[in-house]
Amino acid sequence: MRAENNIANKQKYSKSLKLMGNSFTITVVAVNEKTGNENIDLAIEEIRRIERLLTTFKEDSQTNLINDNAGIRPVKVDLEVFSLIERSIGISRITQGAFDISYGSIDKSLWNFDRTMTSLPDAQTALKMVHLIDYRNIILDRKNTTVFLKEKGMRIGFGGIGKGYAAEMAKQILIKHNVQSGIINASGDLSAWGLQPDGRKWTIGVADPDSPNAAFSYMEISNKAVATSGNYEKFVTIDGKKYSHTIDPKTGLPITGIKSVTIIASNAEFADAMATPIAVMGIKAGLFLIDQIPDLYCIIIDDHNKIYTSKNINLK
Repeated sequence: MRAENNIANKQKYSKSLKLMGNSFTITVVAVNEKTGNENIDLAIEEIRRIERLLTTFKEDSQTNLINDNAGIRPVKVDLEVFSLIERSIGISRITQGAFDISYGSIDKSLWNFDRTMTSLPDAQTALKMVHLIDYRNIILDRKNTTVFLKEKGMRIGFGGIGKGYAAEMAKQILIKHNVQSGIINASGDLSAWGLQPDGRKWTIGVADPDSPNAAFSYMEISNKAVATSGNYEKFVTIDGKKYSHTIDPKTGLPITGIKSVTIIASNAEFADAMATPIAVMGIKAGLFLIDQIPDLYCIIIDDHNKIYTSKNINLK
């Protein structure tokens, strides 16, 4: 084995910064700081490229072009965007609509989850808000790579899958550049591959929903992705009850009963996309679905701090 391939001669190099509106930490194992930083910059460049592609904060982004033409005409997009939308619709199907990228039509004035929010909208108002959320009204034409939102006012957004997709793509770029080991952590949605310089797997802490900076358990992973959706990230307390920022697309109301869902998968995009819908589906249906899908695992913590896990998962 040549010296540069020997992991023991390498060290970990990390950088944290804000990307896609989230805090990203990129860690690589490299022979020296210069190489480590060059590799980290490659990952950052790739995440920024994806952000430009998917953002709704830039008027001419492909996402906004699709939204601006809802109910009017199909919009031609890059194959990459088309394929991501296609995979998103696939996830909507398996979760029976609990995951839906057309959630963008929810009126932000109704769900701002800040301190000014003192009551929930009534069920009728909430239902009116969600009538435009329906992945079946996203019409794809693979031959022409066009996307058409059937109903006027429909909007798509990649908040539920974009971070995981970016982490996965950054990891792929680094692997192509011969980075044999690292972690891309997108605010708790992370993808890890290879081994640490001491030859051990990466140790991942699963956040404790009651004190998110602490961990309630640890997992050792390599070549796996982990994503967590929790009500501690954004929530509002009304009449002493905590409501999560996770909205059920069918009712327009926030989910209750689950503090956090952690998904372990082989791919960060899939892990990210599955975390929220499992919370929406509820413990029983969520775990049943997870157990049907190969190489997909899940940890759920309910409001009473009871822990539920899918089959074949070992917590430390």
